[in-house]
Amino acid sequence: MRTRPLATAIAAVLIAQLPLPAWAQAHSERARELDTVVIQAIPLRNITEETARPVELLTGPVLDDSRAATLGETVAGLPGVQSSYFGAGVGRPIIRGLEGPRVQVLSEGLATQDVSTVSVDHAVAIEPFLADQIEVLKGPSTLLYGSGAIGGAVNVVDGRIHEQPLEGISGRAELRGNTVADERAGMFRIDAGNGPWVFHADAWYRRTDDYRIPGEAERHDDHDDHGHGHDDDDHEHDHGGRLENSATRNRGGAVAVSRVGERGFLGLALSRFESRYGLPGHGHHDDDDHEHDLPIGVRAVRDDDDDDEHEEVTLDMRQNRADLKGALNDPFAGHEALRVRVSHSDYTHTEFEGDEVGTVFDNRALEARVELVHARIGGWRGAYGIQAGRRDFEAVGEEAFVPGSRGSDIGLFLVERREWDRFNLELGGRVERNRIRPDSDDHGSVSFTGVSASAAAEWRFTESLHLRLGLDRAQRAPSAEELFSDGEHVATQAIELGDAELGKETANNIELGLHWHGERVDFRASVYRTRFDDFIFLADTGEEEDELPIRQWSQGDADFQGAEAELKVTVAENASGRHQLRLMADTVRGELRDGGNLPRIAPGRWGAGYAWSMGAWRAGVDATRYRAQDRVAEFETATEGYTLVGADLAWSFMAGGTELELFLQGRNLTDREARVHTSFLKDQAPLPGRSLGFGLRAFF
Repeated sequence: MRTRPLATAIAAVLIAQLPLPAWAQAHSERARELDTVVIQAIPLRNITEETARPVELLTGPVLDDSRAATLGETVAGLPGVQSSYFGAGVGRPIIRGLEGPRVQVLSEGLATQDVSTVSVDHAVAIEPFLADQIEVLKGPSTLLYGSGAIGGAVNVVDGRIHEQPLEGISGRAELRGNTVADERAGMFRIDAGNGPWVFHADAWYRRTDDYRIPGEAERHDDHDDHGHGHDDDDHEHDHGGRLENSATRNRGGAVAVSRVGERGFLGLALSRFESRYGLPGHGHHDDDDHEHDLPIGVRAVRDDDDDDEHEEVTLDMRQNRADLKGALNDPFAGHEALRVRVSHSDYTHTEFEGDEVGTVFDNRALEARVELVHARIGGWRGAYGIQAGRRDFEAVGEEAFVPGSRGSDIGLFLVERREWDRFNLELGGRVERNRIRPDSDDHGSVSFTGVSASAAAEWRFTESLHLRLGLDRAQRAPSAEELFSDGEHVATQAIELGDAELGKETANNIELGLHWHGERVDFRASVYRTRFDDFIFLADTGEEEDELPIRQWSQGDADFQGAEAELKVTVAENASGRHQLRLMADTVRGELRDGGNLPRIAPGRWGAGYAWSMGAWRAGVDATRYRAQDRVAEFETATEGYTLVGADLAWSFMAGGTELELFLQGRNLTDREARVHTSFLKDQAPLPGRSLGFGLRAFF
């Protein structure tokens, strides 16, 4: 294992300055258990136990242990949530089998305004290490966040703009590394308050090399030549290596200032996000001179004169963003609060072929949201508001498979909640207008009007047993990519054809949930079914052009059904510490009503974990089994099952007024070959092999 001199030196200096008694009496000043966490993504600001909607939260030490290089990987341990994969630099959340333009990724309640939904190889402009809280809304969320949230939403709360006053200085910092990709990462944030003013600054840097894999990069034909996966991950590998062109480099930062008064606050944040990462399996070769028989990811031995024969594809993305956020309590008669959020971003995404610029994506976006929370009317408490945005998108280059476009959205929404003794009821509706005007002369502008409605009820049979029922009708307008694509899409290694005649898709969802919680037991389970009318999907035609498959954006009625469950049991809490067992399972199936499976549906899985904590120490071990996925669409390959084993260890101690935490993390400890079924790279790029991570956190 290679050590990093900077991290080692800093840790050694800090530990050397601590007296031994301080180590023995170390304790944490951070809150380790949060009984009431406010959900920022819900206008009524419900706490977790007050909402009838399916919501998952990551915060505190659980979030610390879950943080990863991408947002998708960070939240992938939650029931019903997995991550897409396109190399180490790309991971977008998948919620109950739905992803891309059906899952809205939010930063403090507004869209990230990147182009991660345009193509599967585009990263999300979010740095998970800066998140104070991550909220996952499962199931249709168009009511709150529009057409792009028909499958759910993930809201990242970074706390850059303060809503409450702060006296003095607080912050946190982190240094980390790992062995699988020789990661070098560091971040810090600092918040300082003086009277009504609160200032914020943060910065981060992460660099990784090509990551190690347990076997060969390219999957052999004998694994899937019959279209059936094998639920067997116990085979041995003759050798391992590194996945070529999987290195990443991320950096960025932000400054913010807020003024907080007795009746509200107003703040401004300016941020910068940069990411450079390679696309495994997407090198360009000289057809006349290069040997094409080599598996993707295997380096050929060649003379120095042949270096130009292999050009790696890398992506460089940069975003400058400005956020304005404010709130006013008791703004006028009959209203409790007024909240305003405005965001503007300038985004550029450049694809390089070697040192040459291939394609450039530019996206300039503006979004605003206004919420008004009204006082109780006949026992009902609610909120209404307006959300509007516009996007100017441009793609220039040989591989710009989708034309530039101008888009605009405006939506009006209303949510209401009524509480009785043992019964809660939530109702809501939204009307939204979407318009897209392509730059191409081949198509005119298109517009759609979507109507969404929701009803959710909760019965509290006892203080410990709650039953929830949710009914949703949600509509989504097709995206510009689905309407107007026309050309080779390098990321998917296919020719994609849009359909300008596509209509709205409509989802009708029903969900039944159970929550039982006691002093030592917490059990959550839900079953759901979503019927899509005119579901939009990318279908293989069976035809080829220039040895590339032709795929057509199409519509058909589809059904999604699934279940998820999680059990947490405090086995013991005594002088030996707190011992907790966690069990989870989830499954989802997506199929067309006329017959046939939908492509790239996440496989079912189950897992178990054990956690221990005592004083300044905490540790855990977990294992998750991913089933083979052989319910595949036509022309889609199946994937084998695999098991991932992980472990965590952390020790907190005090140094003056600063809490320090040393941590170790193990991922894929059994070094198994794992291929993500939802990934277009599943046949060329497996997940990283065994990884040992280490680092130092500071809280002050």
